Amino acid sequence: MYFDTIIAGFGGQGVLLMGNVLAYAAMQAGKQVTYMPVYGVEMRGGTANCTVVVSDRPVGSPIIHEPVSAVLMNRPSAEKFGPRVKKKGQVFVNASLVKPGQFETRAKRSSWVPTLELATELGNPRLANMVMLGAVVQGSGVLTVGQVADALSGALDPRYHKMIPANVEALEAGARYVSEQKAA
Repeated sequence: MYFDTIIAGFGGQGVLLMGNVLAYAAMQAGKQVTYMPVYGVEMRGGTANCTVVVSDRPVGSPIIHEPVSAVLMNRPSAEKFGPRVKKKGQVFVNASLVKPGQFETRAKRSSWVPTLELATELGNPRLANMVMLGAVVQGSGVLTVGQVADALSGALDPRYHKMIPANVEALEAGARYVSEQKAA
């Protein structure tokens, strides 16, 4: 098994946290993992992205030129990383901020997830990143939502552990949305 992704968006959208949680969950599942965050000098509002590679075999490099998937949380990230996804790959797009036709991609599959709307329905728009992570996990099959939920206590700073139930709910909402879209 091999899976890689670039997760990209504005600083403050939880892009690096999504990658960190995914990597931590994969390590707990016994996979080989690399995680490489990239961000500008300004955190909130600046650009941020990270790469995550998950494999059954040792990973040679965290650098990905043509990812299997990309998680695109805003339009500038979609324009930059969408075209780099492999032809048989998949993009997960934040439909709350990116509209069809705003970027090009070679990806065979795309999942448009209204992250802000789904997170707002849960009572906290700041959970949009966890909604998207649930969608990515469900749509790619790299891990189960349960594996990611189980990793939250190890991946999150203890001061945020009170938010774990809400994060799990958001993961499940994203996964459910992708499942419903596939069924439709």
